[in-house]
Amino acid sequence: MIPGFRRPTWLATTVGAAAATICAPANAAPTPANGLTNELREAQTCQMCHTFNNAKAQAADPLYAPYIGWQGSLMANAARDPVFWAGVAIADQDHPGETVDCIRCHSPRAFLEGRGDATEITDLQPRDLDGVTCEACHRMMDDSPNPLGNARYAIDDVLVDGLVPRRGPWTYDGPDTPPHSWINDPFTGSSEMCGTCHDVSTERPRVDADGNEIAPQFNEQRTYSEWANSDFAVEGDTFASCQDCHMPALEDVPGCQQFVDFFSHPTGGRRHDLVGANRFVIELLRQEYGSMGTGELADFFFDTALARTDELLATAATVDLAAPRSVHLGEGLSGVEVTVTNNSGHKLPTGYSEGRVMWLEVEATYGDDVIWTSGAYDGTAPADDGQLRTYEGVAEELSTGTTLHLLLNDHWRRDTRIPPAGLTQDLATDPVGDRYTPLPDGTWPNYDVAPYSFAGMPEVEDATPDDETDDELQITARLWYLINTPEYIEVLANDNVTNEAGNDVAMLFDTAGGAPPMLLGEATLAVPIDGFGEPPPTTGTGPDTGAVDTTAGDDDDDDDDDDDLDTGPVTTAGTTNNAEGTGTEGPGQDEDGGGGCSCSTEGRGNAAWLLLLPAVAMRRRRRRRV
Repeated sequence: MIPGFRRPTWLATTVGAAAATICAPANAAPTPANGLTNELREAQTCQMCHTFNNAKAQAADPLYAPYIGWQGSLMANAARDPVFWAGVAIADQDHPGETVDCIRCHSPRAFLEGRGDATEITDLQPRDLDGVTCEACHRMMDDSPNPLGNARYAIDDVLVDGLVPRRGPWTYDGPDTPPHSWINDPFTGSSEMCGTCHDVSTERPRVDADGNEIAPQFNEQRTYSEWANSDFAVEGDTFASCQDCHMPALEDVPGCQQFVDFFSHPTGGRRHDLVGANRFVIELLRQEYGSMGTGELADFFFDTALARTDELLATAATVDLAAPRSVHLGEGLSGVEVTVTNNSGHKLPTGYSEGRVMWLEVEATYGDDVIWTSGAYDGTAPADDGQLRTYEGVAEELSTGTTLHLLLNDHWRRDTRIPPAGLTQDLATDPVGDRYTPLPDGTWPNYDVAPYSFAGMPEVEDATPDDETDDELQITARLWYLINTPEYIEVLANDNVTNEAGNDVAMLFDTAGGAPPMLLGEATLAVPIDGFGEPPPTTGTGPDTGAVDTTAGDDDDDDDDDDDLDTGPVTTAGTTNNAEGTGTEGPGQDEDGGGGCSCSTEGRGNAAWLLLLPAVAMRRRRRRRV
């Protein structure tokens, strides 16, 4: 078990009133291939009872029927994902026979029925394509103290009343009970169950930059460990499980069709959203398996998953922006700081790192003209202009420098992904590189402060020379996330000498115009322009670089310039959130701890589908409202 894991001691499980009294086997070994007497039932057997409209009291809320949320998600379609199969082909070329763990995670049924050696989608049976099915989770048992990760699940195989009971963190009192046996098992609703598949190690020993072994296996994914080592896993006010974000809790809702509008779970239920950030692949799956493709799955399911994905993306991060109180375009722009705060319970981004990058774009405009920019996306990658700020985990085979080959990786070249709040130091989850410095309490900061400066532009002319008070520079910071970079898709196609999976993916992406970056958050402000052309002669006093502040009230750096600014509340078309961090240099602070945080917005999903929030203009010194 990886140091830092916190696994609870579960209460004894209880069995439904209609069933005999049984308990979960202690320390159950992971279920091997061909080890089940009672196979996993197909998800379609759950569809009739677990597909329904909301009860009248929740008619306006997002649909919460379990099958509806699950069917369009990448949990349900893990074995249909074309990018997955392209990656499996490359991995099997690099280390034949080591892709069984990939199948264990993406199609438990295929593994459990002896098809774990599948290396392309045609090796599976049609019913394997349902990915992580209902029973894969609702028959899974706590396997502690055995290590978590790599899909080493233990599946209940004991019949009660002719059926293996469904497990879940709920109970039934009175005459209204499900038409099948059930077990009240807290493990089903725990982060530990998610950790079964969302920590992944490969067989390559991890080495440092000098080639020295520092761990017996390579820590390919550590989403669960990132959570377990963070404040989110600590009981109390900060606690939030994986389910709290990815399966939002509901109050007093029915669990199945027969109970709608007359019986519910008084202790609540959960929406089975089960979404992350992989929006574009859901779009591809709808194209391939929906009404425009094979017609196997209704578009409705994918549309539901896309809507839930956009909701989740909007909560992932907060972007704050600080800039000088005024700017002379001839002198250049300095003193710009963008703070990105990770609101999630794991690194941002997390999980599978191959071909995934998050980055900041900063743009300064005067009228319709872009004066300065950093991190602009050109359709293949963000421009590396010397100030590009990326958040990514880049793994490689140290001896050759080869990247984007999962089973060759043995060294983290860099890991600049933003830690979750309170992440303790641990080799398996530590950032790699010098981007972050531990806070005084020894934990990693859950934010990053990125400074920007730009050279002077004396050739820019005043568009309204008769009015010296009406000119403003609009500065916008945007946080983008691209899950499948063009470079990665190219590697999947060009390095595959086994089958057509890589070419198929490349064609899908090309036909769709490529995966668009998703906008996770942005912040915008306007700074008064106090000069054009060549900078004035040096007089011994530099330009006014005090940070603008659009928060209500005085800033922490109280001085006699405060009355030059309208410090009233700032409003936007969306949510305004000036998040506060911890440590000596948190969000909204400069190195001296002073104020300077601009208006900020939480993410609003993919820019290809959602409108960007309008800019929030700063008040000019003469209090002219814009």
